[in-house]
Amino acid sequence: MGGDIIQLSNRQNKIIDIVNENQPITSTAIAKKLGLTRATIRPDLSILTMTGILDARPKVGYIYLGRPDTDIIANRISSIKVKDVMSLPVVMEEDRTIYDAVVYMFTEDVGSIYVTQGGCLSGVISRKDLLRSAVGGMDLNKTPVGMIMTRIPKLVVIRESDTILKAAIKLIEHEIDSLPVVEETGDSNRNLKVIGRITKTNITRMFVELGTNI
Repeated sequence: MGGDIIQLSNRQNKIIDIVNENQPITSTAIAKKLGLTRATIRPDLSILTMTGILDARPKVGYIYLGRPDTDIIANRISSIKVKDVMSLPVVMEEDRTIYDAVVYMFTEDVGSIYVTQGGCLSGVISRKDLLRSAVGGMDLNKTPVGMIMTRIPKLVVIRESDTILKAAIKLIEHEIDSLPVVEETGDSNRNLKVIGRITKTNITRMFVELGTNI
């Protein structure tokens, strides 16, 4: 595979130095040395562990593994696009009922459904949304999913031409399980057609395949 080598940021290089000098060290301790929060450095730690520079050991902390073959791994990761990994989206129109969404979600065995209006993405509904509506006493057979979904522009999306690394960072930063893969159907970013989805499972499977082929 071809592609540009991933360039580490100044903060990521500082994290490497901190771990190398203080290993094993927890993410909390790393963040404290940088004067930042754990949430801020979480994407950096994920990138450094995915590329094999650091190793995260439960109840121990991070250790430095060095940089052997990092360029090879980085080249492969940076060349993989969302379109190479994405799966089919699970979509329904926003006038469908919450009950329909419950049945559809468990039939398809997914954690979220992308909601459309007139063929364009208008929102997303998750299992938490469905549970909240059920506990709240809503009439599941009459209430449309449009009443409880998260709407654009609050949605986090990805394009098929983006790298899988960018998708992974978005999933981590926003603490979500999936991303709708979209393409513009008009001049406005609100006119988005859902063409796929990227989940943590997609990315995990990709890294397993990548690791077994190196």
